[in-house]
Amino acid sequence: MPRKSEPLRKLGFLTIGLFDEKDPGAGHRSTLDVIVLGEELGFDSAWVRHRHLQFGISSPVAVLAAATQRTSRIQLGTAVIPLGWENPLRLAEDLATVDVLSGGRLNPGISVGPPMHYDDVKHALYPETADVENFSYDRVQRLLDFVGGEKVASFSGVEGIEVWSDRVQPHAQGLRDRIWYGGGSLRSAKWAGEHGLNLLTSNVAQSELSEDFAETQLSHIRTFREHGGNRVSQGLVVIPTDSATAEQRAKYEAYVEGRAARAGKTFGPRKYMFAPDIIGTSAEIAEQLYAHLGFQEVDEVAFALPFSFAHEDYVQILTDIATKLGPELGWSAA
Repeated sequence: MPRKSEPLRKLGFLTIGLFDEKDPGAGHRSTLDVIVLGEELGFDSAWVRHRHLQFGISSPVAVLAAATQRTSRIQLGTAVIPLGWENPLRLAEDLATVDVLSGGRLNPGISVGPPMHYDDVKHALYPETADVENFSYDRVQRLLDFVGGEKVASFSGVEGIEVWSDRVQPHAQGLRDRIWYGGGSLRSAKWAGEHGLNLLTSNVAQSELSEDFAETQLSHIRTFREHGGNRVSQGLVVIPTDSATAEQRAKYEAYVEGRAARAGKTFGPRKYMFAPDIIGTSAEIAEQLYAHLGFQEVDEVAFALPFSFAHEDYVQILTDIATKLGPELGWSAA
């Protein structure tokens, strides 16, 4: 539990990697530059979001493969890969390959459920099997088995001049223990704990026992740990303004104000709720975090960068997080 006397152990950040449809390369290069900056600033981890059919990172595994060749220390994560879009066997091969390239630094975050707007995309994604696809936790279990080295084929050995394996190759030692589940409900927290995953919490959660976001997140974290889980990361949106220009502060404040109305409410039949963004000096943000019931239960974070800011804004925010907010929370750069 981070208190003022107990330092934050791991500090990370999460980015969506937005790009311009007319010049997608620039946005992807900016994302890689941000990850490199994160390593230079001493962050423990850098995470990328996953966005299909949008102007954000559609292939985080490919982006992180590039990041492995530009970094040497920082942990690299996905938050999160929606498995409804994936073949678990093929994804296991991709994850293992990137983990090998990174030297064992990959932290795949995953989730399940039907793809968003499934009715609009199912005939392109699964033209022959759309109505029988299984989007349950079974899909996660298959990925875990394949990454962990379970057999996937009934044949192995030599055939002519080729050698065949009955398991996913390459095998990435330790990758299974670094898989995270993006959970925002009591059910997902329980399942993740029971199945030996780590838990990613974010600024979105499903209201079940309370309509207070922090209380809800606290219930998820405790449920996860009551069912065998241990490692939890929190991913709130924080925007420190210590070194921001007046223009940047005005932009940030307008961004937060534009999203403020959604906090304190629930949405849809599953009663999703959003945490308010936290803006201010690092000292002010630290005080709010120490009072947050969810933050009190974790010792590592991956603060989410706002969606739509410019590259220079991310440089300022990350620099303030690493040099001002992190130390306020007792964290020391790697």
